[in-house]
This record gives sequence, structure tokens and C-alpha cells, in this order.
Amino acid sequence: MLRTRFAVAALMGIAVTALASGQEPKKFELAFPKDKDGKLVSYYQEMTTDVTQIIKVQGQDLTQKQKSTFWYQWTPVKEEKVTENKEEFVRWTVKQKIEGLEMDIDISGNPIKYSSKTEATGSAGNPGLIEFFKGLKDTEFTATIGKNYKVEKVDGKEEFIKKLGSGSAQMDALLKKVMTDEVLKEMVDPTAKLFPDTAKKVGDTWEKKTNLDLGPIGNYELVYKLKYAAMEKDKDKIEIETVITYTAPKGNPDGLLFRIKEGSKLTSDPAGSKGTVVYDPKTKRIESAEINITLKGDLIVIIGGTDTRVELTQIQKTVIKTQETSYIAPKVVTPPVVPPVPPK
Repeated sequence: MLRTRFAVAALMGIAVTALASGQEPKKFELAFPKDKDGKLVSYYQEMTTDVTQIIKVQGQDLTQKQKSTFWYQWTPVKEEKVTENKEEFVRWTVKQKIEGLEMDIDISGNPIKYSSKTEATGSAGNPGLIEFFKGLKDTEFTATIGKNYKVEKVDGKEEFIKKLGSGSAQMDALLKKVMTDEVLKEMVDPTAKLFPDTAKKVGDTWEKKTNLDLGPIGNYELVYKLKYAAMEKDKDKIEIETVITYTAPKGNPDGLLFRIKEGSKLTSDPAGSKGTVVYDPKTKRIESAEINITLKGDLIVIIGGTDTRVELTQIQKTVIKTQETSYIAPKVVTPPVVPPVPPK
């Protein structure tokens, strides 16, 4: 009897192993929702980012905290099949609109708050910064998404810079240097860029790389290390580690009241830079994502010709959710139908 049980258990183990190894690779695809008539309709996204910066300068510790929430509306404008180099794929043209935002910033005990829902601001709010936040609401970009769901181009940059830089020559000059085409592509593509270029099965890994040149602020090289971890409750779970390397700008860039000196470095901490992505194969969209990044390093900041060494630790957590109804639009309540009163 014991031998029989052992044999059955061994056979079950072999069967499970065979099933696991025989799993068909899955293609992760992107799609936009359609109504019952097949017409493309919008979907909505909420992105919340918590950032804590611990700055050590000349023996003093300064802590800055920031929480931002953006609500986006994604509206597909055009869907077309394209063939390039004998390969067929779908090219999308979509509009991304900032429906609203909330900001909660604390700089060493000095709060700055703003909410587009009520136009309410904190009592100690910075008027210039508050006007900047107000300018973000209702901003629209038009993105073209092509092969492997990469953003090919983004239209609307000039209007965006003009809107936010209005009334401040310094802000306008800075935005023109910082808001490059690559930065805009990263802004409108928080999750689709993480999809693998080929079909994958559980256990497979892949990488995505991007480079962000922020002009006078410096350059960030990002590597996303991803793994198809599991399928849970009909959803696909992807593990992600974000590797970031920062380098200071070369030369003497204009546009800031300070300058970050060459030799300054920031690198990501692997232990604090892991997260997860949940993909829904039914809707063909990323349902949710949590992306964590911890940066550590030393910066040499030049202000008024004086070098100041800054030890920086930045802990950032971004949570992204999607659904087919707006997160902030008032919900329409349908009144109950009152039956007619029968005649006497």
C-alpha cells in the first residue's frame, strides 16, 4: 500500500511538471475598450505617487514629503493595421487628458496643498506653485503608439509649455530644456512599455531600457527588469525591478538657480526598487501596478559659486489603477421610476 501511494505521488509530480513545462507562451497585448456597437470608448487611470526625500547637508537632516495623484482619461482616436518590413501590427492614436490632480507637499514642516476638485489650497501654499498645478488640469496630449506598444511621438508639447510657463520667463526657459520628446513619451506611457516584445510563459524574464535626459537637471538611465511570475485569479502577475543610474549634466547648463556638479551620482537600491504589475487578459490592459524606487547617492550642488555636498535618499512608490469609468466625474444617479397612479 505504501509503495502504491508513493508511486501515485511520483506520477502526480511528473504530471504537474509536464503541465508546467508544457505551458503555451502568452502574448501580452494592448487594447482599448469598445461599446456594444463596436465603437471605441475611453478608459480611465489613477496614478498616485508618494515621495520621501531625506537630505543631509552640513550635518543637518532635511525631510521633504510629497504625495501627488493624477486622474487621466484615455480616449482612442484611431486604430489602424500597419505593415512594416513584412510585420503587421496595430498603430493607435490616443488622447490623454489630465482630468484632475491633487498635490500634498511638506518641505521641512511647510505644507503646500492643492486639489483641482475644490480648487482648495493649503494655508501656507506657494502662489506660483499653485498656479502651476492649476495649469496642469485639462491638459491634453495626443500620442501615437506603434510596434510593441512603444510611444512613437507625442503632440501637444508646445501648448503645454506655453500654458505652464505663462508669465514666467525663467519657468518657460526651464520647461523648454527639460520637457524633451523622450520625457513626454515617458509621461504618457507609464505601463504599456513594460509589455514583452514576444510571447512569454511563467518564469520567463525580459528587460526594457529607456534614457531620460532632463537637460540642466541631469540624465537618468532606466532599466526595467521584468519576470512573468504567475497567473492568479485569471490575471497575470509580473514582477518588476527598476534599476536607475543618474549622472550630472556636463558643462555649465543654464536655466536653474543652482548647478549640479559633474561627479554627482545616484543609483537605485535593489531591495527598495521592486514592484508588481497585474495584467488582465480579458480587457487586454494593465489593471494595476505598484512601482517602487529607492535612490541613494551624493550630489555636489553649486549655489553662488560655492560647492555643497548633499547626501540624498529618495523613496518613491507609484500605484497605478485603471477602470472604464472616471475616478472623479460625478456619478449619475437615476431616479426610481414611479408607477402611474391608476384612475379612480
